Amino acid sequence: MPITDKVKAAMVVRGKGNKELAQYLGITDQSLSNKLNRGSFSAEDLIKIADFTEATLALEFDDGSKIAFSLDDIR
Repeated sequence: MPITDKVKAAMVVRGKGNKELAQYLGITDQSLSNKLNRGSFSAEDLIKIADFTEATLALEFDDGSKIAFSLDDIR
């Protein structure tokens, strides 16, 4: 599943709209639309989207260990 579809699915699960997400990210609606169309999300964007949707963005390894990312990881 492409990254854009995953972002959209997270938004649907949480009942959030694109306008709200654009505002949270501090970008215009058009900029968000461009990111969605191109699937061009930075690591910072994905961390913020996870926070916005009250989800966890993490690397999960075969042994079950995880490394989670949070807003604290953004410089």
